[in-house]
Amino acid sequence: MKNFFTSMLGALVALILFTVGSLFCLFMLFAIIGAIAGSGSRDRPARVENGAYVVFNMSMNITDAPARFDSNALMGMLTGGERDPIRMQLRQITNSLQAIAADKRVAGVFLYGSFEPDGIGTGYAALKEIRDALEQVRAAKKTVIFYLEDAGAREMYLASLGDEIALDPYGTIDMPGLATEQMYFAGALEKFGVGVQVTRVGKYKSAVEPFTRADMSPESREETQKLLDDVWGELRDSIAKGRGMTGRELQTLVDREGIITPEVALKRGLVTSIAYRDEVIDELKTRTGRGGAEEPFKQVSLADYARSVSMTSGPAPAAGKDNSASTTRRAARSTGSAKASGGAVAIVYAEGTIVDGDGSSQEIGGERFARELRQLRQDDTVKAIVLRVNSPGGSATASEHIQREIRLAREEKPVIVSMGAYAASGGYWISTYADRIFAQPNTITGSIGVFGLQADVQKLAGSVGVTFDGVKTGKFAGSQTISRPKTDEELAVAQRLVDWIYGQFVTKVSEARNLPRERVQEIAQGRVWSGAEALQLGLVDQIGGLDDAIAYAAQQAGLGATYRVREFPSKREFAEFIHELFGRDDTPDQMIGARIAPQGALDAMLSRFKAEARLLNEFNDPKGIYARLPLDQMVK
Repeated sequence: MKNFFTSMLGALVALILFTVGSLFCLFMLFAIIGAIAGSGSRDRPARVENGAYVVFNMSMNITDAPARFDSNALMGMLTGGERDPIRMQLRQITNSLQAIAADKRVAGVFLYGSFEPDGIGTGYAALKEIRDALEQVRAAKKTVIFYLEDAGAREMYLASLGDEIALDPYGTIDMPGLATEQMYFAGALEKFGVGVQVTRVGKYKSAVEPFTRADMSPESREETQKLLDDVWGELRDSIAKGRGMTGRELQTLVDREGIITPEVALKRGLVTSIAYRDEVIDELKTRTGRGGAEEPFKQVSLADYARSVSMTSGPAPAAGKDNSASTTRRAARSTGSAKASGGAVAIVYAEGTIVDGDGSSQEIGGERFARELRQLRQDDTVKAIVLRVNSPGGSATASEHIQREIRLAREEKPVIVSMGAYAASGGYWISTYADRIFAQPNTITGSIGVFGLQADVQKLAGSVGVTFDGVKTGKFAGSQTISRPKTDEELAVAQRLVDWIYGQFVTKVSEARNLPRERVQEIAQGRVWSGAEALQLGLVDQIGGLDDAIAYAAQQAGLGATYRVREFPSKREFAEFIHELFGRDDTPDQMIGARIAPQGALDAMLSRFKAEARLLNEFNDPKGIYARLPLDQMVK
């Protein structure tokens, strides 16, 4: 028996050592490959032949913040070839398109595929910036060609300005308009025995309604309809203008057809031809001098081209454009002194839900971002800060921690905000004190309102025989428990706290935006606005993109044409990447090399349950008070 236990113990120790050793070797292998991939591909110039086309595969998710680890380069090393990225940074794309406009080697851009939005990525505000950059390519007399198989509003928003648009003979254009649908849990929570009590300010602050109602409130329906009308109006009119028709004509077409077939799309001018992919490729071969050859047409992928484009310099002037935004950009690059030249503009990406603490890489952790802003404020080489906000909000406490650092930074250097697809509720809270706020017409912003959410499991626990009991030393001691509903007095305390924080929110907006408090009260109430409406209301200062914000920041800081751009957060450490890889967070950049397959009906329903239930984990404010955009206003 002794020998048996000795042998078993030895085998167990050997197994543990083998496992630990294997994991260590695997870790080192990934580290070496990652280092090679990072150093080998990041700075290698793309090989661009004269007359080549840059190929833009739209089958990706576009984010504001850069990937903190180049997973595509790593997969290229592992597989021996390049892979299409499953996510790409917006600024990488726009900088590349601006470089293409000035690159004499490039004949044009060929775009194909369909976007794969994830989370708050690939928003319409981001696509507006890409559309503007494509217009610069066209202004430089470069050909912009689209090949569409099944196009929605996102793809047509870009394709509408193409010189040539080919649609697959069995493809369709599906852009009947925008719709949003909220899932309501009140009935399910009641059946499971979970109670929910709400405190809120703002009749339009409907973020809590999924947990308390079975349908939309009249106020939620009103504001959501207005928001969709604004966003769809900008999309529809831009698409129509690009295809030589009026917005009313396009609306009539989509209302009549629903899904537009190739023949109708060609007849009405939405596309210029109906062709198979191989026919389009053969035409590109002919144009690049390789007609009839087996080798591909002269090309370079957008991802490869992007690696050759500097991300550390200021934005280039817009070619052939003379609106106020481009004028600002040119002025910013022509002013300043030699002494100021060489200073940096720091871009801080606030993308995701705002949570208390450090948060994950997909969240805006109040402590982490406050710390980042504090370091940039104290960094003398950083002359201006641009906060790029793409957030539906979240924790009120975390939002205030971030805003505090923005107010302190403003005392020492310019702080400019560039709003992406979403900058609402807590996202607006952290934006309001900026020296200047830029937004796109289809940015979703505002939602100046606050709510509290308290759940209890008394009925659920009782149904399985679980009860609670205890002692306390004060009337309100233990009031944060989830073992029972709050008393009327406890709810009154919670409501006073919500009222107080809402009052602070209104005061901050009034002070920062130089608006009468009564006026802020009118446009607050938790209501969301499009960027175009927000400009008229005084909630933002200028319509423009990230490049416009960067250029304005450089101008305000007195920097010359040689100013540098630095991006934060910086790349994640390799150990953190490995942790996320094996943790399998459900985000595209972490599922390396994977393509998201179309989901069946059951999988789609379960995924939606999971995604919307995840919101509850993001409710971690220590006071239980939140400034967050309602889910039904996350326009898809």
